[in-house]
Amino acid sequence: MVVLIVDGYNIIGDWDELKLLKQKDMSQARDRLIELMAEYQAYSGCRVIIVFDAYYVRGIESKLKQFKVEIIYTKEKETADECIERLVKKLKNVKTRVYVATSDYTEQRVTFGQGALRKSARELAIELENLNREISNSVIKHENSKPKSKIPLPDDILEKFEKWRRGDM
Repeated sequence: MVVLIVDGYNIIGDWDELKLLKQKDMSQARDRLIELMAEYQAYSGCRVIIVFDAYYVRGIESKLKQFKVEIIYTKEKETADECIERLVKKLKNVKTRVYVATSDYTEQRVTFGQGALRKSARELAIELENLNREISNSVIKHENSKPKSKIPLPDDILEKFEKWRRGDM
């Protein structure tokens, strides 16, 4: 099993699209990151956990599931880094490969020392772009492989049927 733990606010502060949204409304930036990670999870098949610290959202620790992505808001005095480190310790084992997506160098070193693999915000963005390109190519390939009709007919006959359907005859 592969698990990707995402340092939510670190990624928001790094990706251009999310930085712009953050300037208008932080909750929109969070929601967009969750959507992007849901697409990533759906296509890659790995488990995605996004951690937001309580800096922007005050209150008790909470865990949610949205679009099948796990979202953790830390306790009020806990940082996302502390939560991520705790998750890495809990999840890392022989059968589970854990990646931590953050551009925080200190966090990368600490989690790497615990056996997790690291992904910078830039690497994750590139990976997401590549997945979107693969999805687009898949859709195009699928569209091109679909038969034009259930009964194989010559193009001139199909054209005539289409004209009839539109009432052009």
